Amino acid sequence: VQLQAFGGGLVQAGGSLRLSCAASVSTFSVYNMGWYRQSPGKQRESVATIDVGGSTNYADSVEGRFTISRDNAKNTMYLQINLLQPEDTAVYYCHLMHRVWRSDYWGQGTLVTVSS
Repeated sequence: VQLQAFGGGLVQAGGSLRLSCAASVSTFSVYNMGWYRQSPGKQRESVATIDVGGSTNYADSVEGRFTISRDNAKNTMYLQINLLQPEDTAVYYCHLMHRVWRSDYWGQGTLVTVSS
């Protein structure tokens, strides 16, 4: 299984980005998924998750600004990020976990840098 995350970049505070995570799996729909981020000197943290039924959860710090979604037909997960703040600067990683076997996979990360 390979995950490819892309869509990061340098944006000004208040701007938006859309991250994508494409997965090379045969049964994308049976995976729970999420986006995590890691800033320099900090631990990796969960940002948003979406399960096989489409239920979502968000970290308090991003609630109302980030939207996670998935397109099972395209084997792709998305993270729409609005109203970016400098503290959102981090490497963003996508993560998949099989809902039954609990096998999990990480993408390589995409860097989001927000300038003030």
